[in-house]
Amino acid sequence: MKMKKLLSLTLVTAMVATMSLTGCGSKEEAPAETPAPAESEAPAAPAESAAPAESEAPAASGESYDIVVMPKLIGIPYFNQTGEGAEKAGKDLGVNVIYNGPTTADAAEQVKMLEDYITQGVDAICVAPNDPAALDPVLKKAREAGIKVLDWDTPATEDLVDASIHQISDKELGEHCVDKLVEYMGTEEGEYAIITGGLSAANLNAWIKYAREYAEEKFPNLKLVADPYPTDEKQDVALSTAKDVMKAYPDLKGFICMSTPAPIGTAQAVRELGLQDKVTVVGTCVEEDCQDVLSDGSLDCGMLWNTQNLGYLTVACAKALLDGNTLSNGATIDGWDSPLVMENDKIVVMGPPDDYEKK
Repeated sequence: MKMKKLLSLTLVTAMVATMSLTGCGSKEEAPAETPAPAESEAPAAPAESAAPAESEAPAASGESYDIVVMPKLIGIPYFNQTGEGAEKAGKDLGVNVIYNGPTTADAAEQVKMLEDYITQGVDAICVAPNDPAALDPVLKKAREAGIKVLDWDTPATEDLVDASIHQISDKELGEHCVDKLVEYMGTEEGEYAIITGGLSAANLNAWIKYAREYAEEKFPNLKLVADPYPTDEKQDVALSTAKDVMKAYPDLKGFICMSTPAPIGTAQAVRELGLQDKVTVVGTCVEEDCQDVLSDGSLDCGMLWNTQNLGYLTVACAKALLDGNTLSNGATIDGWDSPLVMENDKIVVMGPPDDYEKK
């Protein structure tokens, strides 16, 4: 019998303002005029040592820029919320934010749209690639045209970007998903499956990689029944896929779901089959979208980060680079009160996830 616990909402500290993972990231108001993220467990320079980012060639005061922020797709809650944060940053920082992307998770459509923006002569492109390799030629073209290139949410090829904005440590999230799966299964053994968004999504693949490695090392009696099942970032596909998996593996004890529509669709499948007390579901989802499936135990734990702040930080970093600043660990930039936390000279990490559990 699966252990179902009534747990209070766990608030995990984060670097970003207003952060209370969808990953359990709640939809909050976009950051105040200058977001002030909470303290992060991630290493950052002490406040007293934080200094403004080093400037290479500062732009004239008040200069405006055209900054493209492209999600994997538009029209789903997660990317609606990141868009709100990006647009708020544009207003606060005095830059023109163009938030646009394909209507489906289509790398070819992203390439076509980016080609158009390069022709228009925008100042910066910030993209969450559906397929990093497919975007290599167009990102190279953008850099050759003098356009600043950043990735966000999902990494592109590292040597083709000026900065990479990560919502979280990939390793931390992957391991956290496994810990939550085991906690709610109430056992360290049994069969589980992984439901993902797209098989080419670098961020999802990284989370899955770390989750599998961690599970194999720490919980050797957990058995992954098959390679991850793709759902194309669609909730209805996750629902039908999860049903098929549970029918194929009647002894299945749990799912780890990567991509925000996947946990909700999977939980709906568990509900429709009446398996809430047998099958555990954990994964990344938007807080307000998961309340229904949390309430009856179909979903055990959702997780995410503050989505608005991810969009905001992306624009703030793009503007800093356009102003001629160098991003560095412990530095501060306009619009972002907390010192930057960086894994290397390109990767900016926002902070740890929040968990959403039945109250």
